[in-house]
Amino acid sequence: MEERFSKSHEWVHLDGDVATVGITKYAADQLGDFVFVELPQAGKTLKEGAEAAVVESVKAASEIYAPLSGEVSESNAALSSDPAKVNVDPEGEAWFFKLKVSDRSALQNLMTRDQYTEYVKGL
Repeated sequence: MEERFSKSHEWVHLDGDVATVGITKYAADQLGDFVFVELPQAGKTLKEGAEAAVVESVKAASEIYAPLSGEVSESNAALSSDPAKVNVDPEGEAWFFKLKVSDRSALQNLMTRDQYTEYVKGL
């Protein structure tokens, strides 16, 4: 499984041609306590860099962007009923959606964990 990160703080775990996408712990910490999550529906086609989901926290509303292009195969329904899960395990059980990736080569546009860690230090 490959792991990558975007500058807009989404993470991707790629297993074959299926990418699981969520937000990083850094993003979750910056946003505060989550109160609402709107996820894309299965079958929706997303373009790399386009808005994919919306989250609301006690601090702000924020868009979540698709780090890769593809078709949504599944959304994490558990987040709709319990958005606070994002605060507990943002890089694990609180994934947002799964995407059947249309172009695996775009993964190279994203950062490794080490690169992301260095990127966040500069913010």
